[in-house]
Amino acid sequence: MTRLEQERRRRAWTQTTLAYKARLTQGDISEIETGRRVPGPKPMARLAKVLGLSADELLAEVTQEATNVR
Repeated sequence: MTRLEQERRRRAWTQTTLAYKARLTQGDISEIETGRRVPGPKPMARLAKVLGLSADELLAEVTQEATNVR
């Protein structure tokens, strides 16, 4: 699980909600979360801004233990 997915789920947002807020498509979010796509600088900046994180933090993998800790 990527940090992007973890942060989205923590906020109880759907992929569609995050996509709307970041001006992307739901398909874009899905592909980023599954690792099939790495977003370019502009989409990454919008995602980071919406979630209040850095771009590096968003692409980091999250260990299973971290997903259970709040």
